[in-house]
Amino acid sequence: MRSLPTRPTRRAALRTGAALAGGGLLAACSTSGGHSSEAKGSDGYVEPGGSEVRAAEAERRKGRTERVRLTATRTRLELGSGTTVPTWAYGDRVPGEEIRVTAGNTLALTLANHLSEATSAHWHGLALRNDMDGVPGLTQREIRPGADFTYRFAVPQPGTYWFHPHSGVQQDRGLYAPLIVEDPEEPLRYDKEWVVVLDDWVDGVEGSTPDAVLAELRRGMEHDGMGGEHGKQDEHSKQDMSGEHDMHGMSGTHSMGGRREKGPSRMLMGATSEVLGGDAGDVKYPHYLVNGRTVADPETFRAKPGDRIRIRFINAGGDTAFRVALGGHRMTVTHTDGYPVEHTATDALLLGMGERYDVLVTAKDGVFPLTALAEGKKATARALLRTSSGAAPAASVRPKELTRGAPLTAGKLKAADSARLDPDKPDRTVTLRLTGSMAQYDWGINGRPYDPEQRHPVTAGERVRMRFVNTTDMWHPMHLHGHTFALPDGGPRKDTAIVLPGKTLEVDFDADNPGLWMVHCHNVYHGEAGMMTVLGYRK
Repeated sequence: MRSLPTRPTRRAALRTGAALAGGGLLAACSTSGGHSSEAKGSDGYVEPGGSEVRAAEAERRKGRTERVRLTATRTRLELGSGTTVPTWAYGDRVPGEEIRVTAGNTLALTLANHLSEATSAHWHGLALRNDMDGVPGLTQREIRPGADFTYRFAVPQPGTYWFHPHSGVQQDRGLYAPLIVEDPEEPLRYDKEWVVVLDDWVDGVEGSTPDAVLAELRRGMEHDGMGGEHGKQDEHSKQDMSGEHDMHGMSGTHSMGGRREKGPSRMLMGATSEVLGGDAGDVKYPHYLVNGRTVADPETFRAKPGDRIRIRFINAGGDTAFRVALGGHRMTVTHTDGYPVEHTATDALLLGMGERYDVLVTAKDGVFPLTALAEGKKATARALLRTSSGAAPAASVRPKELTRGAPLTAGKLKAADSARLDPDKPDRTVTLRLTGSMAQYDWGINGRPYDPEQRHPVTAGERVRMRFVNTTDMWHPMHLHGHTFALPDGGPRKDTAIVLPGKTLEVDFDADNPGLWMVHCHNVYHGEAGMMTVLGYRK
């Protein structure tokens, strides 16, 4: 079985300047200690390293220990066409090298920080022990420059996961990698397996960084008039789904509400998406990637006609939902966010940031584009499926499957029997109002920016209902750490779910993993601007 390529992943040439930004989500513990961001757990709440957390870990099946060493470092990556950019990555590739462990075993991963800033690693989607969750200032201390830290935890649940920092907007650099937890009793049968990581990319483009992006968003919306123009659809964005043209780079200007802007603000978004109920995102990136490669320089997956292929999709983007289709093929969805669903056939999928989907396809004879449309942003990423000789389709070709009806979203799926929560009434309801606007860039929860000292209390053993009430004009992919929740009416088990503008989404989970757990928008800029909060288990 094959997943990401074994050689260093390349990226294609970034041909335009951009200044976009990032501040600070959170980080992780250092073996040599940290001078700030101590773990929290006072005032009657379970401490991340407390006895309750240790007892929960002791009940998990440990199995054998699988050891990995990883280095976060500055590097220069080839992006294709002979162009390189400076960035931060795990080693010398993007995505970082895939990690595979077996469910029931223990992962011991040592992360060495060779960066100039503190960092961390968050294990997205895993129900792991709280003090290994990788959130500086809440569950651990940051990993300081020159230090390292060993994350050690039992891995209980098979599925498709990934990891990235929870420190500022570092995730929107090259610091992310797949984590595949294999099922020792895998029920699916297939001939090949591919991991497909989707991303939006700005770091190193003519000196741009995600931190510059955030700074521009914070000041640009108000000073550049985006508060009034944002949300208006220009003539180009109306053609987004036409399939007649594509953008492989940016020309040095960007259209915002009919105006032509030069300089950093040309990357602030204003395009819309009917599927997402309004504005598609805040940032128009120079490039959109599949496994670190741009549309002009795609990775090629090889198979034989008739091969049954498992594809694991991961959206590692900072600000982009991706609509994904494989030309000439139907996909059968088998899992989302690591948990099985009733098998459902579809032409296209929509993935918000942080979401994962597993699908099965039976390969046909020919060369086919695996296309990821950056929803609402007039650009694509792609890979190729090749089962025979012949010319590859042009980069501008978009599969008809992308626009043949609405893409499948999680709300259209049902959990498999093995993944359903037992029916029960909630013992507690936690209401989280998603607040803020593009005009002020004051994203928050319940009208407040993130404060690690503010907790929403829960008690071990409760069935908890979370009500996400989106009072904003934008969609938000909301992510819960350390747990999975069930979507309504027998829907799938998830850890990340899209909440559309003006809508309410209610999800249920069992409070069975004690500690202090983040809930936040997985738009990295919304989260860093303040759309994060904490669920805290009472002692």
